[in-house]
Amino acid sequence: MTTYTKNNIKQLAVIIVILIVVNALSAQFFKRFDLTSDKRYTLSETTLNTLKNVKEPINIDVFLDGDFPVEFKRLQSETYQLLEEYKAYNSNIIFKFNNPNGDASNAEQFTSELIGYGFTPTNINQNNKGKKELIQIFPWAIANIGEKSVRIPLLVNNYGNKPEENINKSVQLLEYAFTDAITKLISTQKKKIAILKGNGEISDKYMSDLLLNAKEYYALGEFNLDSLTNDLPKTLANLKRFDMALIVKPTQAFSDEEKYILDQYVMQGGKTMWLMDQVSIDLDSLYNEERQSLAYPRNLNLDDMFFKYGVRINPRLIQDLLSTPVTAQSPTGEDFPIDWLYSPIIRSEENHPINKNINLVKLEFANQMDTLNNGIKKTVLLKSSPQSKPVGAPLLVNLNQFMDDLDESKFNEGNQIIGTLLEGNFTSAFNNRIKPFKISDNKDQGVATKMIVIADGDIVNYNYINKKPVQNGYDQWTQQIYGNKDFLINSINYLLDDDGLINIRSKNIELPLLDEQKVNEKYTLSQIVTVGLPIVLLVVFGFAFTYIRKRRYQ
Repeated sequence: MTTYTKNNIKQLAVIIVILIVVNALSAQFFKRFDLTSDKRYTLSETTLNTLKNVKEPINIDVFLDGDFPVEFKRLQSETYQLLEEYKAYNSNIIFKFNNPNGDASNAEQFTSELIGYGFTPTNINQNNKGKKELIQIFPWAIANIGEKSVRIPLLVNNYGNKPEENINKSVQLLEYAFTDAITKLISTQKKKIAILKGNGEISDKYMSDLLLNAKEYYALGEFNLDSLTNDLPKTLANLKRFDMALIVKPTQAFSDEEKYILDQYVMQGGKTMWLMDQVSIDLDSLYNEERQSLAYPRNLNLDDMFFKYGVRINPRLIQDLLSTPVTAQSPTGEDFPIDWLYSPIIRSEENHPINKNINLVKLEFANQMDTLNNGIKKTVLLKSSPQSKPVGAPLLVNLNQFMDDLDESKFNEGNQIIGTLLEGNFTSAFNNRIKPFKISDNKDQGVATKMIVIADGDIVNYNYINKKPVQNGYDQWTQQIYGNKDFLINSINYLLDDDGLINIRSKNIELPLLDEQKVNEKYTLSQIVTVGLPIVLLVVFGFAFTYIRKRRYQ
């Protein structure tokens, strides 16, 4: 045996020993390195803490297996890599990719079952042996623990975005989607939300989807402010047991006693979300022989309280050219759309984690709001499009009023405020005033808290068009599934300090896409850079490697 051979054997033995030691150490110590500039593979603290609390196996079925166009292939691979990260931190995360179209013999039955479970398919064009064909894919996953399951949407389909932009947003939201689902599955201790009743609030039927989704995070309970008229301090004490109060489209005025209860609830740190209509009008009231109704200001006796807190809801309706049609019926019973500027659809500016990465928000007879300078921090969450204007009430609203010629030049008072987040130490609306009743712990200056005021009570009514349920929340005229639910759940999460999940929505992952215009202008150069240059480099490397190897071992 030559000295050269002995040295090679020694080197091989040393390498084997090193590998064994490294493997033994890696079994004891766990560390992953994320070298990407946007830290796309670095899980947030919220996700890591959630994974630590997973004590039972969670099975995740992803319906994104198969051959897809390049943009969906990206979503598929990013989903797989993210779940690999989850599994690396907790072996109780078990996932499997499924192809609904993989077995032609039962593909139709499989897809029918998925649609029956509420998984809305997406139609995409795909080349198959040189021919274009339309196929259905299901960008969804479902997570199960025991008998409890949660559906997980994987695809964002925001209005006005290019397909690659929606894929990018989908990738950004993957961690939020899976961590949110796991949180729902393992959550045991829930904060409590009071759903206020007794002042003509909207029927539960029209906000059922919001309540069902909120119930996955929180404990919900109805609360009537006049339940104990003979013991008002006790009513306030009972309300304080809840972490948040949700007030949705009241139609009857609040008494001073009821206002004082809500005011002191806020002063003592209670969170509130107000979904209010300052103008009385509803689509149902237009379905009469004249097809018109009078819209008039609604007095809820809350103006002074909101003014003190820092906002003013005005009796003015928003007309917006960016709006959704309403449905009418022909004499033969067929549905057809009518242009309807009183149903604005709001495109988020993404200026806060609450409205980050959400689709259009649909409103109905939204009111105009002003913010006032009082030292409270205010963040505008919803505002009308640039091509909109407010109109004052009272006014006559006619179902056919926008079917004639429309002067778009008059819609030049846009960006009207509709929804605002308020944060800080509020001053009581009853400061320096006689109190309606006595309590032992009255506060004229409140502790730090948060509230959201939205000048449209029908924002919760996103699963109904003209008070009629729509299938899977899909609007047939705009072909959109609105982002109302995401916006409202995000709002509740933020108010209740569950901002760990909210902050995951702010994660930015940028796709390094080519500029289409520059590629078209310099098509030949683009081909050389993206295709020719890598081949040249490989050839040069091959010759250099062969030359160096020959010289070393000759």
